[in-house]
Amino acid sequence: MTAQSAAAAARATVYGYPRQGQNRELKKAIEGYWKGRVDADTLRATAADLRRVNWRQLAEAGIHEVPTGDFSYYDHVLDTCVMVGAIPGRHRAAVEADALDGYFAMARGTQDVAPLEMTKWFDTNYHYLVPELGPGTVFTADSRKQVAELKEALALGLTARPVLVGPVTYLLLAKPAPGVAPDFDPLTLIDRLLPVYAEIVADLRAAGAEWVQLDEPALVQDRTPAELNTATRVYRDLGALTDRPKLLVASYFDRLGDALPVLAKAPVEGLALDFTEAAGANLDALAAVGGLPGKRLIAGVVDGRNIWVNDLEKSLATLGTLLGLADRVDVAASCSLLHVPLDATAERDIEPQIRRWLAFARQKTTEIATLAKGLAGGAGTIAVELAANRADLASRAGSAITRDPAVRARAAAVTDADARRSQPYAERTAAQRAHLGLPLLPTTTIGSFPQTTELRTARADLRAGRIDSAGYEERIRAEIGEVISFQERTGLDVLVHGEPERNDMVQYFAEQLTGYLATQHGWVQSYGTRHVRPPILAGDISRPEPMTVRWTTYAQSLTAKPVKGMLTGPVTMLAWSFVRDDQPLGDTARQVALALRDEVNDLEAAGTSVIQVDEPALRETLPLRSADRPAYLAWATEAFRLSTSGVRPDTQIHTHMCYAEFGDIVRAIDDLDADVISLEAARSHMQVARELAVHGYPREAGPGVYDIHSPRVPSTDEAAALLRKGLEAIPAERLWVNPDCGLKTRAWPETRASLENLVTAARTIRTELSTS
Repeated sequence: MTAQSAAAAARATVYGYPRQGQNRELKKAIEGYWKGRVDADTLRATAADLRRVNWRQLAEAGIHEVPTGDFSYYDHVLDTCVMVGAIPGRHRAAVEADALDGYFAMARGTQDVAPLEMTKWFDTNYHYLVPELGPGTVFTADSRKQVAELKEALALGLTARPVLVGPVTYLLLAKPAPGVAPDFDPLTLIDRLLPVYAEIVADLRAAGAEWVQLDEPALVQDRTPAELNTATRVYRDLGALTDRPKLLVASYFDRLGDALPVLAKAPVEGLALDFTEAAGANLDALAAVGGLPGKRLIAGVVDGRNIWVNDLEKSLATLGTLLGLADRVDVAASCSLLHVPLDATAERDIEPQIRRWLAFARQKTTEIATLAKGLAGGAGTIAVELAANRADLASRAGSAITRDPAVRARAAAVTDADARRSQPYAERTAAQRAHLGLPLLPTTTIGSFPQTTELRTARADLRAGRIDSAGYEERIRAEIGEVISFQERTGLDVLVHGEPERNDMVQYFAEQLTGYLATQHGWVQSYGTRHVRPPILAGDISRPEPMTVRWTTYAQSLTAKPVKGMLTGPVTMLAWSFVRDDQPLGDTARQVALALRDEVNDLEAAGTSVIQVDEPALRETLPLRSADRPAYLAWATEAFRLSTSGVRPDTQIHTHMCYAEFGDIVRAIDDLDADVISLEAARSHMQVARELAVHGYPREAGPGVYDIHSPRVPSTDEAAALLRKGLEAIPAERLWVNPDCGLKTRAWPETRASLENLVTAARTIRTELSTS
């Protein structure tokens, strides 16, 4: 096919779409099902309605080929486990008794059975459930979900393409099941898994699929020759099947690197590649391998992870360059639109001038369709859209909102000394122990306590004018009093105020910093039914006034025990926001760090002796390619130190991280120079404690003993057993006792019981240590 005919054939598509609905209908239906207020048939009907709405919206926007199979009640990797029959033994009976309840048991656990481990999906804030595999794993095909959803779309008269997690990525994301040797490599199961995938794609072909998409984002990471050889064999064998649809292998989030020649030569009919700035090397690499003669190329030129309007002229130029490199070039976002909110037009509180700069999922589908039209018919066919886009880009570039000379001057004046504590850790820890007087194995929580219906109602009433500020603040004071009283009765050693005034750990601060925009309806799925509204980083950052001092000092006035000041760190403030794309991330991080430094210093001046600056996103934001990591870690760790290094030696600085693989960043954790770090460890059975020990981590650490993302209450014996495992790696004088994460999403009854058991477990182990 010539470049001209390839352009004429250009079509628009996407890889996935937000699942929750305009008003988070899916979340409400699922949580209603968990509470017994919604039956299974009603839940399924709600899900089917949402899928139909999504597909129709895509088609009306000009998307020629809609995705199916991307919809999920909880997580698409968990769906893949069900599809290939990889059900953990402890959940098999529940799944066999009731497939839906068993599915949610794998995701959330029950009082008697632990859930699957959860961690971040590559470098996003989406969490997936980690497959548990072992030498005895037997895979069986179950294509019912994928086939049913394909048939639903086809029945609407739409062209549909099923989207599956690819077999290589699925195994690379998996972990050895509990009880399996930790060095077991799930990729060795590929010969068992491939026939299952062959059966599933054949079922989809029989159901009417012309194309099936196999997502292989793991191939954009550094892969060994053996792993690349496995990918070569997988797609050679799948390509050789006779009873199959056309196969499209998709990658996203970064450049493919050495995997690109593997996929370019594979006997599949199409590739989907990321051509946004983050993966710009893909274009040159594709040209270097001679393109994709005879194949379909889906070009991800619209950023699927950020919310700024696309530069249509720039994207159209990229698409034009690609025309000579494939038999057919189609247009898409760089990845699933799962990672952005649904519709920017719903944001009535954002100034119309600024709203012009934003593109959420619906706006991105329009951009994709516009680019496909321009590629097929020439720039003249979209002249009006190009002119409007140029005006939008110019409006943002020239806006005074984006630049504050005072902020930039302060950031430019930062020195190396500003990001270093005045004394080394060994001297600081002695001063802190003398000042705080904490027992062995001190107990604490991560920060937030349950956000009750009464608290959420109070915030809604304040926004609606049903109560005034005085009434709202009285409710917050009462809640803080209850939280402090409970912690004292339970026997926790370092207390928190519970954060009742905070809607979200990033949004709360963003609403008080200059340069940020808050949305009202910009919900994005984080995990399961948990959704967040990432704020938008639009301009330079500063802190007009203290943000947390008032409530922290009020809580401290209620107790003689230390109360932690609680802040969100600079990297997490970036990672859980939609960031600027008009300056380096490190520059933005430094601005945020300086704003937080002012808050840390004010907390200390107000009498706060323990200050926690959470950085759960440090690992999440780690570049997928190792070559890109040193530069990132240099500015990321500097930003944290800049936030925290202005305090006295006897002020104890904590940080917190959760739901990530920490082994890759232990050295960076050390470079943060925090005095204490708390980490998720319950679901991974203290793996992080062992990783810290292997790397010789010299500071205090609290690997979690209470999995707060499950409703189950860990027993005292269970928490004590985890502590004993922790002590195998971390000396008692450096071990803290805490949950995995904040308690915001939990209910009070389970929170009380779990923390009482946690404190009892700590006392049990203290007694064992004193008598041994």
